[in-house]
Amino acid sequence: MDKSFYHFALSYRGKLNADDFSRFADAMFLDHSFPRSAKDFEKISRYLEERAHPVMKVSVFDEMWDEYIRL
Repeated sequence: MDKSFYHFALSYRGKLNADDFSRFADAMFLDHSFPRSAKDFEKISRYLEERAHPVMKVSVFDEMWDEYIRL
């Protein structure tokens, strides 16, 4: 995990046929208060539960996190 979760998730942005991951990534990109340098599950999860846009669902984050930690 050399890069932050934010930078990992950016790879899902801009799909022509949007899915949950791409919608999450697009909303995350537009959210200027997202913890962009975070590599910590708890910090990001807390942010999503307390302050994130409804498109950034915690269930989608959990799936994306599983992909992220496999790197």
